[in-house]
Amino acid sequence: MTDLRPLIPLLLAAGILLAGNGLQGTLIALRGAAEGFSPSLIGLMGSAYFAGFLIGCLYVPRLLRAVGHIRAFATLAAIGAAGALLLVLFVNPVAWIVVRFLSGICFSSLFTTIESWLNSAATNSNRARVLAIYRIIDIGAVTGSQYMIPGLGIEGFTTFAVMAMMITLSLVPVSMADRSNPQPPAEFRLDLYEVWRISPLASIGALAVGLTNAAFRIVGPIYGQSIGLSVSGIATFMSAGIVGGAIMQYPLGAISDRYDRRVVFLFTTIGALISAVAITWFAGDDYTANMVLVFLFGAFAMSLYSLSVAHANDHARKDQFVLLAAGLLFFYSAGAIAGPPAASFLMQMFGPQALFSYTSVVYAALIAVTLYRMGVRPSVPASQRRRFAALLRTSPVFMRMARRGRNRDAADDH
Repeated sequence: MTDLRPLIPLLLAAGILLAGNGLQGTLIALRGAAEGFSPSLIGLMGSAYFAGFLIGCLYVPRLLRAVGHIRAFATLAAIGAAGALLLVLFVNPVAWIVVRFLSGICFSSLFTTIESWLNSAATNSNRARVLAIYRIIDIGAVTGSQYMIPGLGIEGFTTFAVMAMMITLSLVPVSMADRSNPQPPAEFRLDLYEVWRISPLASIGALAVGLTNAAFRIVGPIYGQSIGLSVSGIATFMSAGIVGGAIMQYPLGAISDRYDRRVVFLFTTIGALISAVAITWFAGDDYTANMVLVFLFGAFAMSLYSLSVAHANDHARKDQFVLLAAGLLFFYSAGAIAGPPAASFLMQMFGPQALFSYTSVVYAALIAVTLYRMGVRPSVPASQRRRFAALLRTSPVFMRMARRGRNRDAADDH
């Protein structure tokens, strides 16, 4: 068994960053609401983050080629930590929108740097285990970070200081780790027409996931606050959705490998629609009902992106995987830029249940598109389908890692 110990520092740095990122998203929403920012302003802050996130993903390869992984990581972490402190030094919606835009660039570039490093360091014999550990770290870090907020509070300086410390401390394992300078990833070619041509359904699916899931992640805390949840209750509410998605991705993916992936995609979207409608009409301010239903919502809604990518890969050549990763990430980010302000505006106009009414409308439209596409394009035979991979929406490099791991598993099966 190949030794994974050399990769521990990089995985540790990834965990610290994923936790800091998860903490920042929820904290911004709650602290912004406490400062009197309207839901629409908080939604715009989410849009700014995802706009920066997309820019960082697409342009960080140039930075890595220019200065190398360690220098790039140090620069980006320093800017990210400074941004966390600026949020509490200048409590102003315009300043926060600018900082969130820069944070999006920093975090996506940091994740791309780490994933590029892991991709270079992992071998065919341990790549699948590295991916599995990375997924576990993602779920554990993002979920666990939610509970730092009730422990530290949303008022004052403390939580922002801890967030800046976390980003800064991620430098320690990277700086002390293997000092090799791996080959930077290739430029992510962005050909949206080609991605659309390969799979219109996957492109629309990624857009719809951005419209809905980003809205949930950005303004979900405001929904929780509006129905009377405590800070710890809001942390549990957000965590329930995340954990639900983590639990269901692999079972749904395994089923989609065996049957028409579009049928699985269709029923997953229907599940997301039903759970969103149930939260809108039946949950009210009932604590247990909200927790159970948001778990089901996350179980279906958070699985749709990986299913979209898997469906696109079924129609793609091997040399198109990274192109698809970049293109679908673009469609997701476009939806994520538009989704939070749309949902927050509707919440401001019609109340907290408008968040899940909005997602219901998007899922209903996605169901209609899926049924149409099933009628105009034949299904891919099971023998020609690519194996499902549960994906993080952190950078196109993760797609490359996942594909290499799946290719290795497929070779072992034969």
